[in-house]
Amino acid sequence: MKPRSRPLLALTAFGAAAAVLLVGCAGGGDQKDAGGDAGDEKVTLTVATFNDFGIEPLLEEYQELHPNITIEHKRAATSDEARENMYSKIAAGSGLADIEYVEIDWMPELRGYSQYLNDLADPAIEGRFIGWAEEGGKDAEGRQIAYPVNIAPEGICYRADLFEQAGLPTDRAEVAELFGGANATWAKYFEVGEQFVANSPGGAKWFDEAASIYQGMVNQLEYPYEDQDDNVIADTNPDVKAIFDQVTTAALDDGLSAGLQQWNDDWGQAFQNGAFATILCPSWILGPIQDYAAGVTGWDVANVFPGGGGNWGGSFLSIPTQTEHFDEAKALALWLTAPEQQVKTFENAGLFPATPDATTDPAVTEYSHTYFNNAPTGQIFAERAEAVKVMPYKGPHYFAVQNTAMIPALRRVDVDKTDTAQSSWDKFVAEIEQYK
Repeated sequence: MKPRSRPLLALTAFGAAAAVLLVGCAGGGDQKDAGGDAGDEKVTLTVATFNDFGIEPLLEEYQELHPNITIEHKRAATSDEARENMYSKIAAGSGLADIEYVEIDWMPELRGYSQYLNDLADPAIEGRFIGWAEEGGKDAEGRQIAYPVNIAPEGICYRADLFEQAGLPTDRAEVAELFGGANATWAKYFEVGEQFVANSPGGAKWFDEAASIYQGMVNQLEYPYEDQDDNVIADTNPDVKAIFDQVTTAALDDGLSAGLQQWNDDWGQAFQNGAFATILCPSWILGPIQDYAAGVTGWDVANVFPGGGGNWGGSFLSIPTQTEHFDEAKALALWLTAPEQQVKTFENAGLFPATPDATTDPAVTEYSHTYFNNAPTGQIFAERAEAVKVMPYKGPHYFAVQNTAMIPALRRVDVDKTDTAQSSWDKFVAEIEQYK
């Protein structure tokens, strides 16, 4: 989703929560039969979200349509806060909302505790969701433990004014071709970056930080950190090492990185002072860019992504077995994730739909973003979603390897500048031994 207040790859204490779960959970409740409304019975449902999903108007609409239903919306400030709350309430055996929204990067861990989530399989969802998004909501046994709420296909956001100053094309179609169009590669992206930095009169860099570029690249690997049997291979996977070497070389040797950690204050201020010219652009980041770069003109979106397609982010909703109102909660979950409602959350909060029927709706495909030079962002991200061919396998160790080992390793080199690329890689290799 659109994490306005969430760190890019925030570090959270899952280890402690997991230990509590292992000793403190007594087993999930029995799942009730799936159904729709509960007739005239007065029922109060709780819905737990984080950040901004744009669902407040939807919850009000649902209550008007179903006078017997009252909905209490519990909204955490950040996804990390919501994640910690979810695991602690699973461990306690009570206190979860009837519907819990879940960020895509939690799913690998959550599958290990899927007995505490209801199976949401239903004929109504057949063909509803984009295939890889629907699969992402299943556990190891194939149970549908979560419905996709949104996805996050990626393009390239760029400062057209800075491109012009450096002698590069500024038209979004020409920029897409500059990177190779449908055959865009990371090598070409870095090559153009070298041209930009060499000719930028204001000293602007090409991208914000190595970790963000790494994220886009590693998401194109089918098995980056774990194999099919959940064995950790991050330190022996030559593709992971090659990406690490590419981004650290581009950042330091080629001088392409501004060395600014995403979501820190300096990074936010950089949108005002033009510190970098491009940023990998999942659909949810348009809002934060507009907020941080308020008053700045020149931002645009190119319908291109190196290496093919990429998806960075997305969300699901789940129904814990703790609920006492499964039928009513499932009816609401089905309604919230229907194409009509996903179009509305796109309009309300810019979250890109996870349903093909919504991505082809005129309200999406004909949408243009005024701030980004009237870029047809609905059409752009619909085409970027179609370009996604591979979603990385995320096993139980993915979150820890990525967030507590790899991202700090990259930032030691690029942001903190405390390590060489080799010494930081060696520390990464040593750190992930604990997950083997």
